[in-house]
Order: sequence, then C-alpha cells, then structure tokens
Amino acid sequence: MVDLKARPYYLSDEDCKWVKDTIDSMTDEEKVGQLFFQLTSSHEEEHLKELMEKYHLGGCRYNPAPGAAIQEQNRKLQKYAKIPVFIACNTEAGGDGACADGTLIGAGVKIAATDKEEYAYELGKMSNEEAAAIGCNMAFAPVCDIAYNWENTEVIGRAFGNDPERVAKMSAAYLKGAHTITGFACAAKHFPGNGQDFRDAHMSNNVNYFDVDEWDATYGHVYKTLIDNDLDAIMGGHILMPKYAKALNPELKDDDMMPATLSYELMTTLLRDKLGFNGMVVTDASHMVAMTNRMKRSEMLPLSINAGCDMFLFFNDPEEDFGTMLEAYNNRVISEERMTEALTRILGLKARMGLHKKSKDELVPQPDVLEKTLRKPEYMDMQKAVSKDAITLVKYKDEAVLPITPEKYKRIMIVHVKGNNGAMGEIMKMMGYGGGNPAEALKQKLCEKGFDAFIYESPLDKMKKQIAAGEKPSINLYFAGKNAIADFVKDMDMVITLCDVSNGRPSFGMSKGGGEIPWYVFELPVVVVGCGQPTMLADIPQARTYINTYDSKASTLDALVEKLLQGPEAFTGIDPIDSFCGLFDTRL
Repeated sequence: MVDLKARPYYLSDEDCKWVKDTIDSMTDEEKVGQLFFQLTSSHEEEHLKELMEKYHLGGCRYNPAPGAAIQEQNRKLQKYAKIPVFIACNTEAGGDGACADGTLIGAGVKIAATDKEEYAYELGKMSNEEAAAIGCNMAFAPVCDIAYNWENTEVIGRAFGNDPERVAKMSAAYLKGAHTITGFACAAKHFPGNGQDFRDAHMSNNVNYFDVDEWDATYGHVYKTLIDNDLDAIMGGHILMPKYAKALNPELKDDDMMPATLSYELMTTLLRDKLGFNGMVVTDASHMVAMTNRMKRSEMLPLSINAGCDMFLFFNDPEEDFGTMLEAYNNRVISEERMTEALTRILGLKARMGLHKKSKDELVPQPDVLEKTLRKPEYMDMQKAVSKDAITLVKYKDEAVLPITPEKYKRIMIVHVKGNNGAMGEIMKMMGYGGGNPAEALKQKLCEKGFDAFIYESPLDKMKKQIAAGEKPSINLYFAGKNAIADFVKDMDMVITLCDVSNGRPSFGMSKGGGEIPWYVFELPVVVVGCGQPTMLADIPQARTYINTYDSKASTLDALVEKLLQGPEAFTGIDPIDSFCGLFDTRL
C-alpha cells in the first residue's frame, strides 16, 4: 500500500494517525469528493461554497484573474472546506501562471536556452512564491516532457528542450526551488512523456513510441531523477505508449491500448512498481480528446482511479460525474482497498504540506503579503537576466548583417507575422490578458535608438481599412505586389520579420509578391525573429539570419535590440530543441 513515512511524505506517527482517522471518519460522499480536482467557474461565494460542501472537493484549479481576486476566491474555498483543499496553478513559466499580474520568468525552452540550472531553480522558487502569496499550494509543474518533435505544438515551447539530461537537471532544479516554499507541492507533467507525436492530446491521440530501453534512458531517467528528489505528485498524460505497455503485459491487444491515465500497466506497474513512485497522481484534464475517445465517460471515471490515478481533473457536469464516481464506489467497481489507497496518498500529501495543522485563516495569506510579493524587483530582474542570456542566434549566413546601426540601416521595415493562437488565445485577448503588439513595441525601441522604423501594412490590412471606411475592398490588392524589385526595396534598408506565433504555424495571408513572406532575402538584409514558438525556420527556411527570443515581453525586446546593436558575439543562448527542425533546407 502507501508508506507515509517514506518519500515524499516523511510523516510522523501523529500525522499518519491524522490521515487514518480522517479517512475512517469520512462519509462515502466525502471520500469520493476527495478524488476530484475541479475548475472553478465563478468567484461567487455560493458557487464556491457548493463545490466544497456538496462535492467535498480534494482540489481546485481556476481561470485567469488578477491576484487579489484569486486570493479572495482561495480564501472562500478553504473557508468551506472540511479538509483543506489543494489549490493548483500552472506556474510553468512564472507567477503569471498563478495570476494575471504575476511575473513571467520564461517558458521551459527559454530557460533551457540559457543552459543555466540556477535559472530553473529561480523559476521554481520565484513563480511559486507569487503563487503561495495568493493562497495556492500546488504547481502543475515542472513540464518534464522532451521536445523530440518540432511539430508538437503542445510542448515545444514548454519543455526544457530535447536533451533528456538537461530536462532532468532543470526539472529537478525547478522542484528544488519550489520546495523552498513551506507547504508547497509540485505535480510534474505529463507522464509517461509528451513530445514525440505531432498531435495535441487536447484534440487527438498522442503516442510515445519508445520501447523499454529507449524510454528508461530518456523519460524514465527524467522521472527517476525527480522521484529521487522527493517529487510530491505526478500529472498523468493522456499518452499511449504501446511498446512499453505490451512489454509489461504481452497479452495486451492493440484495440485494448489505453492512454496512461487509463492504463494499469503504465500507472501502476511502471510508475508504482518499477519506478517506485509513492506520491500522488492526478490525471490531466478529463475533457481532452486523447482520454475521452477511448470509452464512455461513465466507464472512464472509475477506470482512471483503478488504473492508478488518485485524483481526477475536472468535472464535465458536477452532478453527473460525482454521481458516476459515487456509484462506482458504492458498487465496488472501485474497491475499498483502492479508495483507501488513493485517499491515503491525497491526505498524506496534505499532511506533508502541513495543511491539516493550519487554521483556516492561515491557509491563505493576508492581502498585504500579496502586495509585497507580486512583481518584486528581484523577479523582474530575473526576467531580464533570463531574456539577456536566452536569446539565440540560430542561423547566421550573411555575416556582415550584424551589428545593425542607424548609419548602416536607417530605414527598417518590421513585418508582423501572426499565427492562429486558437480559441483560448482569442478568449484571453477578449478578457484583457493579451500581450500587446510586439511589432509596435519593437518599432518604438528601434526609433529610440535612432532608426527610422515602420510597420509593413499587408494587402489584407489595407482591405480591412477599406471595409471599415465603408468602401468596397479591392481584391486586386492581393495581386498588386508584383512590381519592380527596385520599387519594393527603395524605401527600406533592412527588414525584421517578427514571427509572433505562440501556437501552430505562421499565417502569411494571401498576397503574391507582398511583404509578409520574406522572398526577398537576397535583395536586402532580412532578420527573422521567432518571438513565440521557436520553430519558424520550418516555414521560413530561406531566412539567412534567424533569432529566437522565445517571448515578446518588454525586457526581451530590450535585450534583442541591444544584441542587434552589439553584433553576433552578444548572442549567448544555445539552441535547446534543434530549431532547424531536422529539415535539410532550413540550413541552406
């Protein structure tokens, strides 16, 4: 069963007794409620009270909002919780994953580009200090996937690169940083390891193709490193791993293959028995297609627990899902032994965090703690330091291009290339959590340095203006770009193509001969900058000078401009993922 005196719990006899006595005193409904992590949909007190008093939740996540609002929500959640509740945040890249006014330090790929473990440590420490200040006590982090496939948009920017050893060291450093915060836990993700399939588990199956030896030497090494460093919890991914699962159970048929969150072979035989993980396991979000496409939801809920997951992430419908899990427990589809095992891990972790010894007033800090913590000067300094050390000159074929000066390149055209950031990206913008316009910010910073910078207006932008003015849009604008090269280049000395793509592929519009696509790399100097997803060379292989900044925060753009002015030797970042995407032509 569960050894509460071993890692990661190290509980005293008194703490072990609290766990056992609490389980013995719980109603069936309270036991089932502890299995659920739910996403809050409102900060209204009645809603939060119902979640805790009717559904007895073991854990909660929430939607983005300012820190003060999240802190007040968390205070209400703990107020109505009979057993203190896990409150988790996605502090993968900084405190901005805990609240909208938290500090972005840098995503995993950006931290990896610095090649400095101390930055991963500070990421874990600083981001979760902000999280703890608003009453969170668990991070769904670090992301310890390995970015083997450049087309995997789900984790290419979130993982610490494609080197298992670097991923292991930086994930462990993040964990150590987070563990400097008293009573704070981490759930590493996404077991057994994302990063090989090009598909996104939110929308389709996701497969890890490694066999036993390959997995043990890579993903297995990462997880064993974390386990040996007292990892508190693991988030199971909806990831199929057929070769390993069949090695553990040769009788498995292809049609019976399940994602890890529904696989006894992966969640129990591999994770528990082989790797010796004694901590808690929570599923990834249960609405993701890689989980829901395997069976009816009524079968999926109890199977996740029987496979070896201790907590289930998110109701679809609270009444229906709670009732399904309760019925499965009452009918002993979920056995008493399995329920006790899961509850022991859940409550054991809460005891390890010391939640059971705190009063309700102590579980969430007071407002003044938040005011003193969010965006501390040292957090902002760390953001700047990471940006300075991470920016990577990936490709440099025209060696006379850098450094840039107003004397060499007075007129600079900035081409703002955008991508499809998906429905959630649009929702975030509508809610006011967008990151601004990096092209405008870059223009301003260049002008401050003495350049005459301007932003390219695409044919589509011109058509939109015509429509806004009540005019009939001219489709001929799309075909008007084919003119003399001398006319195209006469008003500029250099082009900076700014690829502002956080998910998926860049969108170049439909113009023929226009400026969105840098077809003109031999006509004048062109610097292509990936300020989001670091794989833009796959779509702009003709780039002669290509730079990855990994994000477009103000401090990042400041560092970019300074390095452009200083020259190629100023770029100290390494390439942690193979930004050439394994393609022949990207290196030409």
